[in-house]
Amino acid sequence: QVQLVESGGGLVQTGGSLRLSCAASGNIFGINTMGWYRQAPGKQRELVATSTSGASGGITKYRDSVKGRFIIFRDNAKNMVSLQMDSLTPEDTAVYYCYAHRLRFGVATDYWGQGTQVTVSS
Repeated sequence: QVQLVESGGGLVQTGGSLRLSCAASGNIFGINTMGWYRQAPGKQRELVATSTSGASGGITKYRDSVKGRFIIFRDNAKNMVSLQMDSLTPEDTAVYYCYAHRLRFGVATDYWGQGTQVTVSS
């Protein structure tokens, strides 16, 4: 099992910034992707940003609406992933979930954190 513990959510005004962090522990060998998803009330969970390790370097992916405002940071040595969120808008209000994908011995497993609330006031 892999445990993901998030921190850093909260309330911020429009245009403000927040930084989310997530630490992975447990059977972390084989984790190749870590990142963030979010879910707003009444909506489906959606990808925000992910970072995938590879032989030729990391690959990052962002949803279009956060490009240029959010940056994902990955620290493989510490098994951590962070999300710097700038220029926040009320549309960014959601529960943010840390995500990890592990591929080990041919078995792929997804893991999720408990979620942290981000609220952006207008």
